[in-house]
Amino acid sequence: MTIQSKQLDRDSKIIFLSGRLDTASSPAFEQKINELVDGTVDIIFDLKDLGYISSSGLHVLLLAQKTMSANNRKLVIRNPSGSVKNVFDMTGFSKIVTLE
Repeated sequence: MTIQSKQLDRDSKIIFLSGRLDTASSPAFEQKINELVDGTVDIIFDLKDLGYISSSGLHVLLLAQKTMSANNRKLVIRNPSGSVKNVFDMTGFSKIVTLE
């Protein structure tokens, strides 16, 4: 999995994920998210190039959502690929996060 981030403005970042977010890549993703959450008001995940997400990947996104909500911050998920969107829908994750 590849993780790239870009500062959109003073208060928000966009994070581009590509490849697979699975058991092998989740720990590195979680570490990166923990670094990015500090000092950020809004985080946008662009999942256009993410082809697969496992339950461990969902877990990391859920932790990020909880952290952001606890700090009155916004987390948005954009452009989930078809297979990733199906996983979100089947697990109920679509109801937990903001999808665009």
